Amino acid sequence: MALPGHPARLHWWQTRTFVVVAAVLAVVPLLWPEIPPLVDLPGHMGRYRVQLAFGANPGLAEWYDFRWQLIGNLGVDLLVVPLERLVGLELAVKLIVLAIPPLTVSGLLWIAREVHGRIPPTALFALPLAYSYPFHFGFVNFALSMALALNLFALWLRMARLEQLRLRTILFVPISCLLWLCHTFGWGALGVLAFSSEMIRQHDRRRGSGLHHWFEAWVRAGLGCLPLALPMALMIFWRSGDHVTGQTQDWFNWRQKINYLMMVLRDRWMAWDMASATILFLILFKGVRDERIEYSRQLGLSALFLLAVFVLLPRIVFGSAYADMRLAPFMLAIAMIALRPKHGLSFRGAATFAAAGLALYGARIATTTWSFWLYDREYDRVLTALDHLPRGARVVSFVGRRCQDDWAYSRLEHVPALLLERKLAYTNDQWSMAGGQLMTVRYAAAGGFAHDPSEIVTNRRCRGEWWRPVSWALAAFPRNAFDYVWMLNPPPHDPALADGLTPIWRSGHDVLYRVDDRVSPFVLRNGIISPR
Repeated sequence: MALPGHPARLHWWQTRTFVVVAAVLAVVPLLWPEIPPLVDLPGHMGRYRVQLAFGANPGLAEWYDFRWQLIGNLGVDLLVVPLERLVGLELAVKLIVLAIPPLTVSGLLWIAREVHGRIPPTALFALPLAYSYPFHFGFVNFALSMALALNLFALWLRMARLEQLRLRTILFVPISCLLWLCHTFGWGALGVLAFSSEMIRQHDRRRGSGLHHWFEAWVRAGLGCLPLALPMALMIFWRSGDHVTGQTQDWFNWRQKINYLMMVLRDRWMAWDMASATILFLILFKGVRDERIEYSRQLGLSALFLLAVFVLLPRIVFGSAYADMRLAPFMLAIAMIALRPKHGLSFRGAATFAAAGLALYGARIATTTWSFWLYDREYDRVLTALDHLPRGARVVSFVGRRCQDDWAYSRLEHVPALLLERKLAYTNDQWSMAGGQLMTVRYAAAGGFAHDPSEIVTNRRCRGEWWRPVSWALAAFPRNAFDYVWMLNPPPHDPALADGLTPIWRSGHDVLYRVDDRVSPFVLRNGIISPR
């Protein structure tokens, strides 16, 4: 869409050069860290190592059960197989994760161009959402699928604009299956976006305004989206098996949903992250009140459909938490790129919007780069403990946190899994949910300390959480099942609880113990710790 008075001119934010620069800029925060400091990512890397080494290391079968199966959560799991042979596992994971933010940026800008004809200046405010809270949390299969879904939605729009509907039908049958295989959420989001855009397209082709025209558009949109429907059969096959576990619960938790909206850019500095999110909401509000800009009907309807899904989604789906939280930044991003100039907005006004959006994006990239550098320093410090551990060790890890949800995560919660990734050691932080991923934990000797969240410890009992107080964990873990105890950021506790454990590495408050006494001098009965 050209600005009034400038029908043919491409402005700097509408050029291919700008799109390339914006996408490349999204890579910068991830260039320095050897391991992207995303909360859950080290845990996934431990699983990838088991996946790649399971056949050649029979000893892993004592601790883990790994079975290939068709599930809608395999994006990075599959990509690391060929890449690991070329560059090694850690670099393979980094390259895949490194691709997600620029793919997100390119997808958003491509969609904006397809819908508006040219990239509107307000679209630049959506770019900071390439580093949204779900990405920082390390939902990498989800984030990859959503980045791909944005680009595929842009392709869907382009093929409709070029009247390549038959070719689109042929292409999107296998494409939708591959996207589902990457992560179910990306496929679902693509379906919502495609249906809403197709509904507007069908309605506008017939130029009607009555309810029957909208109903006809609804029906035709559904028929037009049938090429995306095949994964429904895969979904039924996946979730109906006897091996599937995990509940769906916590519906309509309004307090959490509102929190998730304010957390869309959550990283390290609460004031800065919330101020950035507030700017986005102000721009969206300006689209309602400012007569110089408006919402596209096509993307506006897409944003409303995503809002409905966000409202209806529970917090936990099939045992996987934060289902609704993951959608929040993408819902806002689609709403942001739905904005466009109207007659009355001068070139200077448009350039001001573009410059402000670019300034926010650049500032977010700069602070995220700094934040990741600080997290990387922390990773480098704690990972020196690995030099003191033999290959194949059995390690129980206790990572401290507070009951209160601190804005800045330590990002150490799943760092113990790097023991598994680098030294094929047993760690107790792996997820174990049959049907949710390819690996489950089977180390019976570890008892209640076999898998996530047994690695999380606190200074007291936290209401509504499975986390153990650190004193309980030290007194109760089965010493005959583990060779070492690794404590990261531990809460204050009685040093006597470490009797029979010999420290072999320390760094600040963090410590690595060797288990020398296989019988704990303490017992835990009815929540009370007493000498044996």
